[in-house]
Amino acid sequence: MVADLVVSLSGIGPSTLARCADLTGELDRRRVPLSLLLAARKAVPGDALTWVRRRVAAGDALVLHGFDHQPDPTHRAVSLRRRAEFSALPAHEAGLRLVAARTALGRLGLATDLFAPPGWLASPGTVVALRRHRFGVCADMAGVRDLRTGAVRPGRVRMVSEHWSYLLGVGRAARRGGLVRIGVDAASLDHIGQREVLLEAVDLALHHGASPVTYDSVTYSSTASPRGSTTTSTPSGAVPLRTR
Repeated sequence: MVADLVVSLSGIGPSTLARCADLTGELDRRRVPLSLLLAARKAVPGDALTWVRRRVAAGDALVLHGFDHQPDPTHRAVSLRRRAEFSALPAHEAGLRLVAARTALGRLGLATDLFAPPGWLASPGTVVALRRHRFGVCADMAGVRDLRTGAVRPGRVRMVSEHWSYLLGVGRAARRGGLVRIGVDAASLDHIGQREVLLEAVDLALHHGASPVTYDSVTYSSTASPRGSTTTSTPSGAVPLRTR
């Protein structure tokens, strides 16, 4: 099976926009699309939002990355350990946050059925709520789940690191035909070392024949077809959901 390569970018905002644009320029030259992780309530209108709309219209994938990244203060386990949003929520509470997040995205003229929880941790209740609210994909720490079919493509997300073992892990997954998932926070792109490691990791995966995709077009087996275009109700003036 040919490896899939997914590169995701979080932390998009006014202070990181120049770094984001620089990275996408490098990835565009390599014909590698991005999965853009956006927390609905943390999105800031302005040039950064215009940039996100333009990237999605051009083929990048928009991924809902939680609502506001605040854990539920009424949940005792969360209050003790400050777990990531959606990591410990029951289905009903997760559903309320998902509805609020989609409403907030709609006000920004955006829509998506892709979800990646903050911290890459989704509780069982969150997965149930995602299905109830017709999300198509949940990308967590260990893999990518097609919520319509139940198929799961294993492959842990690798946040960019300058440790020597990082590139070894990327290369190994690509050679084996696995799912290569590279994640980066835009704030870390200020460090030239992390930016260069990310690009080296992308080049290494491509060298081993990995196919660049987004979270909307991950293949789940050697025989399964990638998810096709999804009909999604889109608020007036919204950027439509694009698939690759």
